[in-house]
Amino acid sequence: MSSEEIKKARAAIPFNREHLESVLKQRFFFAPAFDLYGGVSGLYDYGPPGCAFQANVIDYWRKHFILEEDMLEVDCTMLTPHDVLKTSGHVDKFSDWMCKDRKTGEIFRADHIIEEVLESRLVGDKEARGLVKDANASAKEDADKKKRKKKVKQIQAVKLEDAVIKEYEEVLAKIDGYSGAELGELMQRFKIGNPVTGDPLEPPVAFNLMFETAIGPSGQLKGYLRPETAQGQFLNFNKLLEFNNGKTPFASASIGKSFRNEISPRSGLLRVREFLMAEIEHFLDPLDKSHPKFHEVKDVKLSFLPREVQEAGSTEPIVKTIGDAVKSKMIDNETLGYFIARISQFLLAIGVDPTKLRFRQHLANEMAHYAADCWDAELLTSFGWIECVGCADRSAYDLTVHSEKTKQKLVVRQKLEKPVEVTRWEIDLTKKLFGPKFRKDTPLVESYLLNLSQEQLASKAEELKNTGKIVFHVEGIDGEVDLDDKFVQIEKRTKVEHVREFVPNVIEPSFGIGRIIYSVFEHSFWGRPEDTARAVLSFKPLVAPTKVLLVPLSNHKDLAPVTAQVSKQLRAEKIPFRVDDSGVSIGKRYARNDELGTPFGVTIDFDSCKDGSVTLRERDSTKQVRGSTKHVLEAIRSITYGGVTWEEGTKHLTPFTSQSESA
Repeated sequence: MSSEEIKKARAAIPFNREHLESVLKQRFFFAPAFDLYGGVSGLYDYGPPGCAFQANVIDYWRKHFILEEDMLEVDCTMLTPHDVLKTSGHVDKFSDWMCKDRKTGEIFRADHIIEEVLESRLVGDKEARGLVKDANASAKEDADKKKRKKKVKQIQAVKLEDAVIKEYEEVLAKIDGYSGAELGELMQRFKIGNPVTGDPLEPPVAFNLMFETAIGPSGQLKGYLRPETAQGQFLNFNKLLEFNNGKTPFASASIGKSFRNEISPRSGLLRVREFLMAEIEHFLDPLDKSHPKFHEVKDVKLSFLPREVQEAGSTEPIVKTIGDAVKSKMIDNETLGYFIARISQFLLAIGVDPTKLRFRQHLANEMAHYAADCWDAELLTSFGWIECVGCADRSAYDLTVHSEKTKQKLVVRQKLEKPVEVTRWEIDLTKKLFGPKFRKDTPLVESYLLNLSQEQLASKAEELKNTGKIVFHVEGIDGEVDLDDKFVQIEKRTKVEHVREFVPNVIEPSFGIGRIIYSVFEHSFWGRPEDTARAVLSFKPLVAPTKVLLVPLSNHKDLAPVTAQVSKQLRAEKIPFRVDDSGVSIGKRYARNDELGTPFGVTIDFDSCKDGSVTLRERDSTKQVRGSTKHVLEAIRSITYGGVTWEEGTKHLTPFTSQSESA
């Protein structure tokens, strides 16, 4: 089969998620955790092929980002003290909105219940218009596709006004962007209650998604399992800056497990409570967000769903180059644009279908107040468009809040080519008076005053001028503290500076590895047209769990030494392989390894005993070529790790047609 014939074959049979899940389960790519005890929703174990696939994706991620971009990798603890996540905002804001049925005590996630109720009404409208035969059957099929429990038990065939249909569709297009108050207003406006009983639900309330724990035996040090890997990188900023010889821009990276106590885990690996993340924190000058390698990606074309298109109720993407997107300010700056392009290159390299990739800009009500811009790489699956990578310009928020809390500077000091005059507020303390007045609290008061911002100093200077004293509160000291001009002087002074001090901004690409892996599973899965039961996972050789299936033609004793010798050569080349010397037909052995995504089969026959030649089979096309073991292994290595095509990698090998593919 040619590449075009493979494309036609893959498109000939509609995607069947049940078939894919059967293969993934049977081949133990992943499975529900603790299933002997009934399982726990949102927790999964990876089997051997799933582990290998994930390891290969992570290995390529390291090469694509950490090695190529000279990033500094760190591995930080998963246990995080309460104060750190309080400062970062996670304790107060890392929440989903849930609503409760007062009578039954049942909990619903607000955006999910609105989504399902409106979708069910739209399906009921289609039945009333004669567009579907059975609305309930259609809704059940859709719920099964989205791997969620169908909450609306009985859908009524009610025709809706065209304006109502349009309103429902616009709400559904923006369902991820509503606040808790807005979700409550939608529930009231559309009269959404318990979908089974119709009873009213309580207004949405925030449910914090972090797993809380106690650190140490006393239970007094409150902590959480981390919801992301980023905070460890921010807190190690000074060490990383010093390691990088004080130079910016630079990037740190971290790969590790994170935890979120989802209200309603669903959709398999797409919404889980424990998951692998890979995050980058790129620290740069807020006055210069250009990127030295932007010219390398400016011509990359991508599908964008900008904010304005979504606000108009549309989901039709705009296709343009990264260069044009940055030039038009659709993307805020070059460095953000550069990483969006690099994210797309990574996703395509590991097997994402380019027709099922888009970048969606966050709506205004999705954006954090400090963020300059944020885009999500979304992948189309049978569950719909799934956010798999976030790429945000977080400004200087994280370093600033941690610096203010700890009273430690998290800044870059940049030597200026030309000295500059700078006018700023400065505070002088008459320290000899502080000891007698504050005693043991002296360090707390001094630290508070010396860490006031320019805006705070300006305000205190005005207060001191007007009232003759300043009044303030210090954490750890009861009551107000007041000081007159004998204790403090606040003046605006002009100085010549040779060093510029600034808090860097951060561009943060954040990857949900499990979501990416599942999307690649879907994008790679197909059935052979001649026998749809013969499933194929067309993994890129680079990330395939096993690269080679080593197949002795039979169990004859004469083939065993050759099999052992080829195995030894594969190990020496560090090429992952499996030997299948079972007694079934060679066609069946090929077929079951096609399900594992193994890209190459090496067949050992009786000619191999005579001349050392072997046959090399390619998974998707089933083409076969023959040559010496040395040349076949060179072809496998160049295709897998060198990125060359099958045609280029095997041009020195001889086409071979005698092996049967029949089962």
